[in-house]
Amino acid sequence: MERPGQKKPGLFTATGFDMRNENFPIAAEGFPFILTAGFIAMFFAVLSWKIIAVIAFGLTLFIIYFFRNPERVVPDDERAVIAPADGVVIYFGPSREAHLGEEMTKVSIFMSVFNVHVNRAPISGEVVDSFYNRGKFLDVRDERATFENERSGLILENSNGRRIVVVQVAGLIARRIVCYMKKGDMAVRGKRYGLIRFGSRLDVYLPVNSDLRVKMGDKTVAGETILGYL
Repeated sequence: MERPGQKKPGLFTATGFDMRNENFPIAAEGFPFILTAGFIAMFFAVLSWKIIAVIAFGLTLFIIYFFRNPERVVPDDERAVIAPADGVVIYFGPSREAHLGEEMTKVSIFMSVFNVHVNRAPISGEVVDSFYNRGKFLDVRDERATFENERSGLILENSNGRRIVVVQVAGLIARRIVCYMKKGDMAVRGKRYGLIRFGSRLDVYLPVNSDLRVKMGDKTVAGETILGYL
């Protein structure tokens, strides 16, 4: 079954899964929202309903800002696990990862509506498995969201056989998880692999013996901040 937001098999190559948003300042997924808000602004401007037109125009600008897609400078060290999302670390500690059945170190990154929402692969390696779970839309700062919210995850294995798990978790406002990758694809560290619309959280599960470099409250930049070393 095709997961929401995921393209059918064959549309993404091993190295080209992020081509949709490569070298363009606005994520492609934002255009329907931008065009709709822009049309509403123009419609009420033609009717001379100035207040509504100004509000709609302001909303259009915010949506453009929300779907911004900046370039990032990825660290050179291949051992580094980089942040998949812009945001703030709201959880750091031990956690049992259900799909691998292992005790791991979990790092949760909260993305507010003001953060860039394009997500990037934390390591290079093969997608050995993927999963999608329908669920609730609790505030992602509530730990119950880990198990009860809608979420989409990838299990990545690097060339040394080390595995990590990265999970997109939908939040109170977020109602659309987009993941470009599927089982068998090759992730490229720092490359775009998806996004979540309008507020959300990314969970990264690392082996317990990893050398972690972040702590609670740290701000992260997708594709640049090093979470730790395998």
